[in-house]
Amino acid sequence: MTKLAGRIERLTESQTIAMAKLSRELQEQGHDIISLSLGEPDFITPEYIREGAKKAIDEGYTHYPPISGYADVRKAISEKFKKENSLNFSPEQIVVSTGAKQAIANVVLCLIDPGDEVLVPAPYWVSYTQLIQLAGGVPVFLDAGIENDFKVTPAQVEKAITSKTKMFIFSSPCNPTGTVYSKEELGALAQVFTKHKSITVLSDEIYEHINFIGKHESIAQFTEMKDNVVVVNGVSKGYAMTGWRIGYIGAPLAIAKACDKMQGQFTSAASSIAQKAAMIALTQNTDDMNTMVESFKRRRDFVLNMLKEIKGLKLNTPNGAFYVFPDASYYFGKTDGKMVIKNPSDLCMYLLNDAKVSLVTGEAFGDNNCVRFSYATSDKLLVEACKRLKQSLDKLH
Repeated sequence: MTKLAGRIERLTESQTIAMAKLSRELQEQGHDIISLSLGEPDFITPEYIREGAKKAIDEGYTHYPPISGYADVRKAISEKFKKENSLNFSPEQIVVSTGAKQAIANVVLCLIDPGDEVLVPAPYWVSYTQLIQLAGGVPVFLDAGIENDFKVTPAQVEKAITSKTKMFIFSSPCNPTGTVYSKEELGALAQVFTKHKSITVLSDEIYEHINFIGKHESIAQFTEMKDNVVVVNGVSKGYAMTGWRIGYIGAPLAIAKACDKMQGQFTSAASSIAQKAAMIALTQNTDDMNTMVESFKRRRDFVLNMLKEIKGLKLNTPNGAFYVFPDASYYFGKTDGKMVIKNPSDLCMYLLNDAKVSLVTGEAFGDNNCVRFSYATSDKLLVEACKRLKQSLDKLH
């Protein structure tokens, strides 16, 4: 029998993908499952972007692109950074990848050696820890509970830094919590890292445009961070382009060159057609994005109101992305007469079987009290899902 490599044996399956897969299997068996597990906008990619892709096909963009992306695409990203974020990344400092996940993987694999420590505020996106461990690194978790709006403090970060600390990785707006760091909070964190120039900050900003409190703020805006921050972004969330698989980084030149080298041995360049579609998204402003964000904010508000009617759920108000991350520990130790709920995983399986609603356990994100609820689906399904959740949770005693 073939023995698999240790690295794949140690790698765990993404729980968000696993729950989505299980939901699809149950749907195929005829079960009426409402899936709130995947973080994917339910909107179709806007027409002007789709038309741009068709034009690229007709113009013959069907050959291998440069590894880091077409020059005009990287120029468009550079201009986007400057216009929207006041960040100065030259086109040479930008690498376009097959989604933000690959962009993050490139950076982690290029910077982390076995034994290096990476500071990870928890809750965190599921893939961060797996990519760190794949590189041989050691994730060091900084707990940020719901009582702190899921944010870490400069004091927590400072206390966790050791001689082995090589990276700090976080997202704002955050997956899974929807937390958004303010300019002042980011500035305070930046002050910590100015004293530790050997630490690279990886700032995952893929939810930048799904922000309900105004202008997006990046930790890269502070001058003192210029040489030790990598910004990860992409078009998946803000432009409803998840299937196009385009992410990108803005990074110090040495890191960008390293990522180009890494990507050249893994996947080469991202899809030529998808790159051209992404360039259209970044350069031709329309009202589509604003309409989507307004819909997400409205959904957030009515979902929060419905969840507040469910006894025992502890909620904060997420200011970005499209997730609610309630503390459901009130239900631990309770039973429906058949099974005892011991943790968020048990609760998610109970709700999948009883309510026919699929959520993701907080344990996947480093939180043992919460569950993730994605409201990136239709109003009708969200209303029905909340009704079902209340009915099923009311059965527990």
